Amino acid sequence: MASIDSELLRLRDSIDNIDAALIHLLAERFKCTQTVGRYKAEHNLPPADPAREARQIERLRALAKDAKLDPDFAEKFLNFIVKEVIRHHEAIRKERG
Repeated sequence: MASIDSELLRLRDSIDNIDAALIHLLAERFKCTQTVGRYKAEHNLPPADPAREARQIERLRALAKDAKLDPDFAEKFLNFIVKEVIRHHEAIRKERG
């Protein structure tokens, strides 16, 4: 039983480390998209770019497939992030406008 517990703890520690890395990566991504949002607002560009979003979804679905990750999950995850980015871009535009 102790060996099972120690193995479970080791695996959970790895999961916790990965979760921390994901949070830091998302924070960095949002720093970049905030800069994009300011650029778009300054240049009167729309908050959303459907063509870019479609290309990103296609690209990330392929990456997910290669990584043995469910492409549908990857697409849902990206769509969630994109919606939040667009919300940020709209807020930046309103602040400037």
